[in-house]
Amino acid sequence: MSFPVPTWRLAAAAAFGAVLVALMPLSPPAGALAVNAVILTAALVDLALAPPPGGVPVERQLPGALALGDTGTLSWLVTNRGARPLRLAIADELAPSLRAGTRRVRLTVPPGATLAASTTLQPARRGRFEPRELVVRTEGPLGLLARQGRRDLPGILRVYPPFRSKKEAELRLDRARVLEVGLRSAQGRGGGTEFEQLREYSVDDEFRRIDWAATARSSKVMVRTYRAERNQTVLVLLDNGRIMAGRVADAPRIEHAMDAVMMLTTVATRLGDRVGLVAFDRRVRAVVPPGQAASQFGRVSDAMYELEPVLAESDYLGAFTETLVRFRRRALLVLLTELAPQAITETLLPALPVIARSHLLLVGAVRDPDVEAWASGVPIDSAGAFRKAAALDALQQRRLLVARLQGLGAAVVDAEPGRLAPQLADAYLRVKATGRL
Repeated sequence: MSFPVPTWRLAAAAAFGAVLVALMPLSPPAGALAVNAVILTAALVDLALAPPPGGVPVERQLPGALALGDTGTLSWLVTNRGARPLRLAIADELAPSLRAGTRRVRLTVPPGATLAASTTLQPARRGRFEPRELVVRTEGPLGLLARQGRRDLPGILRVYPPFRSKKEAELRLDRARVLEVGLRSAQGRGGGTEFEQLREYSVDDEFRRIDWAATARSSKVMVRTYRAERNQTVLVLLDNGRIMAGRVADAPRIEHAMDAVMMLTTVATRLGDRVGLVAFDRRVRAVVPPGQAASQFGRVSDAMYELEPVLAESDYLGAFTETLVRFRRRALLVLLTELAPQAITETLLPALPVIARSHLLLVGAVRDPDVEAWASGVPIDSAGAFRKAAALDALQQRRLLVARLQGLGAAVVDAEPGRLAPQLADAYLRVKATGRL
């Protein structure tokens, strides 16, 4: 369905008609009636010749998926099936947070041709965007009146969390590949490593690695070499509660945690381990079963990109219980949360023994550099003194929480912004090298 819309040409024609009426020898009423009749007739004919907006082939092309902060291109394709040039304008339904360069374009499409117009997108937030409506306005040959109508043209754009630690992940992978050829440090400490091969003894080998049975069968001294165990399980528990909504270094805490999830998924799957995800707040929001295929990174990203922190306390006990029910095999559990004294003391610590008995737990959190700056600064007034005292108390409470978690058997990574993902990956690699799983 469409409706007529006057254009600037019609307004210009009316103004020109008014000048003509003033200059005509006829009486003003008669002259105005004659001029208006001519303009109205021309406008109605022009409207009748304007193509119906619903009959114009228009296609919207979205990039499909973007990472937060990246730039993509949105294109509109218009096909003119008529015998004369097609003048039209398009207005698209785009969310402001997509930061489109423009959402309105004007095109003149030659007969029988297809013309494209495009704009840039630079999303400012994660999530799923579904633009549906497109407003199309077509003009007649004179451009006096236009037909305007809405088109239902659904589309989907997924904006994923940014993988800021991608280069760090590649560095960790390069460093970890030495495990594949029996790195000496892994051999010396590796109580849980897998046998890889027998080879001839060298001066750097430990005597305890000598395989005496193989040596007896051969004329040479043979040693066993080991590699890091494969097919281990890493389960990431992503806290999506209120404490993850706080901003650190101009980003919500959950954004830092998602970067760590992506880095752990990349490193662990590339090293042959199985990685899964459980996202929770007051209830479990998403579950990705452990896997080691190349597509596991995409599955984990798909489960996270629509998550927004729920402004409620997280149910750690419920999340741990569901994790134990779903995944009984011993695994490295990586809990990404915030070390908030009240939340940790009242909810996490009582629930910790549920999983500490059968799983290895690693807790990751990101520190606030502003609090550390306030604690180390020199106050110049009473407000600054109170702020420094509060910051010192917060840091002390944080240190006590870390000590309590470690006392219950959990390893803790409390990192600066931008360092959480690399330090968690290092902790995972240490667990893997020492065979603690």
